[in-house]
Amino acid sequence: MGQEEPDLYRDTWVRYLGYANEVGESFRPLVPVPVVWASYGVATAYVTADAIDKGRKAATAHPQDPTRVGVAVVDTFVWQSLASVAIPGFTINRLCAASLALLGTLTRWPLPVRRWTTTALGLAAIPLIITPIDRTVDFLMDSSLRKIYGAPGEPPTSH
Repeated sequence: MGQEEPDLYRDTWVRYLGYANEVGESFRPLVPVPVVWASYGVATAYVTADAIDKGRKAATAHPQDPTRVGVAVVDTFVWQSLASVAIPGFTINRLCAASLALLGTLTRWPLPVRRWTTTALGLAAIPLIITPIDRTVDFLMDSSLRKIYGAPGEPPTSH
């Protein structure tokens, strides 16, 4: 048995592109809004590329079964969209908004200090939210979408 090739989108530095929008949300108090939206563009490109990659792998493994290819693409795209873009982006956005508001109410720190503190809190929260969000999305998808398409075998593994 040979060694399995690492998954470019899950096992290499490329995976960190999926966190671009969380970083963008963390820096929202300091950068223009178009920079934040650009970070969502990077994360969405990552999600799309991973879904295409999983579709290609499914097509290679099951060339006579287009349903499996479709399931691989949809499952990966939906999972990554929720676990890498929508839920963590919303979470960091709300954490940073609340932090900035609370720091404005509870401290007399100058605005630049409050903004940098908010950014630091957002960045520090990223590693803490990843696993709980991934597991929650696994549960949600196992309880809904994956029951609908019920393809044989396991769905693509999460990161």
